[in-house]
Amino acid sequence: MSEKIPAETDRQMLYDPSERRIRSFVTRAGRLSTAQARALETLGPVYCLPFQKTPLQFDTAFERPAPTILEIGTGMGETTATIAALLSDKNFLGVEVHTPGVGSLLKLIGEKSLSNLRLIQHDAVEVVRDMIAPASLTGIHIFFPDPWHKARHNKRRLIQGPFVELLTSRLMLGGYLHCATDWQDYAEQMLEVLGAEPMLKNSEQSYAARPDYRPTTKFENRGLKLGHGVWDLVFIRTT
Repeated sequence: MSEKIPAETDRQMLYDPSERRIRSFVTRAGRLSTAQARALETLGPVYCLPFQKTPLQFDTAFERPAPTILEIGTGMGETTATIAALLSDKNFLGVEVHTPGVGSLLKLIGEKSLSNLRLIQHDAVEVVRDMIAPASLTGIHIFFPDPWHKARHNKRRLIQGPFVELLTSRLMLGGYLHCATDWQDYAEQMLEVLGAEPMLKNSEQSYAARPDYRPTTKFENRGLKLGHGVWDLVFIRTT
């Protein structure tokens, strides 16, 4: 068993009174493994970008021109790293606030020698608003966001009309927004909210088949074997 090192705690509140809005995350305490801490120390300065209040220049950040895909909530990074390796002709910008998750993904970047992946450890709403220029993204991935399954907490879900409008404005024409969830009522909310955004069009009549580029996780596979559902939604910016 690897040595555990306490992770630095991000002291962000769910409700930010300075901006009168709900943040896109709740900070979770965690512990860093030795390998994650080492990756943060050695690879963090290379692959982690600081938050800034000016649009990010993708060509400079990735040291090449290429279509760029934003992923919000990379978790422990297995899916992100797999997709980045598969679609090596595209740039991937991941946003994650959980320090062990950032360390884990950095470790995978090193193991897989991924040069097309950069990370930002910051609130996703602020990153999209301040760092992503309008009509600059080829795609956006939001896989298994916190479902906030209690009805009184549904308002805290990330997929809400105002945020979807902001996300869509950052997609170029023909760009896509791909969401996935394993909570049926959240899938239904996603379908309603995304369908109400006038700049987006559903790529299917309802839910989409899982695209080949999105791998199934061990957790997802266990759920599928138990008969649990998983819903993918892929919407395209058309106007």
